[in-house]
Amino acid sequence: MKTYIKYSGILIAGLLLGWLLFGRGGSSEVASNASHEHTEDENGMWTCSMHPQIQQPEPGQCPICAMDLVPVSAEDSGSLEEAQFKLSERAVALANIQTTMVGDVQSTEGGITLSGKIMENEEGMVMQASHFGGRVEKLYINSTGEKIYPGKLLAEIYSPKLVTAQEELLTALEIRSEQPELYKAVRSKLKLWKLSEAQIHEIQNSGKVKYNIPVYADVSGIVTEKMIEEGEHVSEGGALYKVTNLNTVWAVFDAYESQIKMLRKGQKVKVKVNAFPDEEIDAVIDFVDPVLNTTTRTVPVRVVLRNSNDKLKPGMFVSGRIVVNLQEGSSQISIPKSAVLWTGKRSVVYVKSPAEGSVFEMREVELGNAMNDSYMVISGLENGEEVVTNGAFTVDAAAQLQGKKSMMNKDGGRTSTGHEHHQMNMEGEQMNMEGEPMKMEVETAFQDQLRDVFLNYEKLKDHLVADKAEDAGKSAKAVLTSLEKVDMKLLKDQKMHQQWMAIEKEIRKTSTSIGNSKDIAEQRKAFKPLSEHMIYGVELFGINQKVYKQFCPMYDNNAGANWLSLEKEIRNPYFGDAMLTCGEVKKTIE
Repeated sequence: MKTYIKYSGILIAGLLLGWLLFGRGGSSEVASNASHEHTEDENGMWTCSMHPQIQQPEPGQCPICAMDLVPVSAEDSGSLEEAQFKLSERAVALANIQTTMVGDVQSTEGGITLSGKIMENEEGMVMQASHFGGRVEKLYINSTGEKIYPGKLLAEIYSPKLVTAQEELLTALEIRSEQPELYKAVRSKLKLWKLSEAQIHEIQNSGKVKYNIPVYADVSGIVTEKMIEEGEHVSEGGALYKVTNLNTVWAVFDAYESQIKMLRKGQKVKVKVNAFPDEEIDAVIDFVDPVLNTTTRTVPVRVVLRNSNDKLKPGMFVSGRIVVNLQEGSSQISIPKSAVLWTGKRSVVYVKSPAEGSVFEMREVELGNAMNDSYMVISGLENGEEVVTNGAFTVDAAAQLQGKKSMMNKDGGRTSTGHEHHQMNMEGEQMNMEGEPMKMEVETAFQDQLRDVFLNYEKLKDHLVADKAEDAGKSAKAVLTSLEKVDMKLLKDQKMHQQWMAIEKEIRKTSTSIGNSKDIAEQRKAFKPLSEHMIYGVELFGINQKVYKQFCPMYDNNAGANWLSLEKEIRNPYFGDAMLTCGEVKKTIE
């Protein structure tokens, strides 16, 4: 009993001592927490994630878009600089964000890649002429693409001069023994009109005049153009057919102004034909055009290719990698093409800070020539810096969500849309394994409204193809009209809502720019970002119609540009008639 009383006393004393040492601190902490919760309840503000200008002291719905309001939370920027922002390690891992350290390229052999197409070798192009004048009674070659060779029958021509000359021959033949020189002179005249010995002997042996004289080919090659029709008159020396010898062809590439200084006659070129992607042809530059095309700002660069097996057809698309050497002792920073984000004339990258954790900031860069899969950097980066090469769009989305400088918001400040180019969820929920947007399940009514927007975009694209700036402006305004009819409340999910708000804002901005401009070059500049957002919207929400995502590698100083089309056939809206068929189908969106 005494022992029990003894231990009970020790326990009570211990509890009393614990209260004296820790109880007041614990009470203070509880009080502090209580005070904190009370302050947050009293002073907390609620906002709309899509319209941050809405600030209310109580929860509820956004008066603009009817979305639920969320609490305003202060961002803990810590010791970060103004332009920097931080991502969690989980977000970096899920979005598969990868970086590469940039470095100097010193006096190394590199290359630039140009796009072009196969053309006829003009040096092998000839005209098959008629050597006497008259009326074309019969043509034996009636379509292009047919092969001809010396001696092949081409046409029959009625020629009054030849009729008279034949009569003179028959008369001279009768007095040949008396006036041999006259006979020889008449025969020589017929030979000047390219009548063969066999034809002359036939006239002499029959003793009759031939009214329709056959014309035989004296060149070989492929007929590429028929210059005359039956019943028409041809003059002496007039063209019947344009004929091209395709034993050799030209590959003609377009080089931009910034690349001209790196090109010269005699440089080696590795040529790949799109029709035969596994084959590579060695060639050399034969000619660099001294005149700049002021429409495309390019210079034609030509190489000659052997074509004895007729595999290379005029009109085929080709690419050429031209080997160049940087100047001795020069050094320049090189970055992978995947690191660069484009917006209009600006090109930006995201640089990872050497500070602890995943800290990034946007950096504008000035790019030089493209070298294989890299760009030379003129300014904006230093040797040893680390740039994002995979997941750059995701990092850009985070920058906008945190109100930092970003691709579409170069001055920073919180925006209402998150990512204004390719909004992506930071937990990777809206990207597939290829980094493309995963299609969302939305109501058919919304898809129908989006399809109306797309169909007006399609008309705008066709007007740019046809070089009709005024009509393009009208179609851009029609895009805006159809955009007003899209009911965003049909998107019940918050993420869908955010995605559409991002896309809608940029479609509105770029369409307005096109509608207000009468300069087709400026309209085409705005059409590139418009197309990117339209592509993203169609891929994300769908329009219940098959469309083709197409790509031109030569627009925007070889940066390339996408567009959408209902037709599989390439009709380029960025160059129009200047390069109507430049491009390829990159994807079919079902």
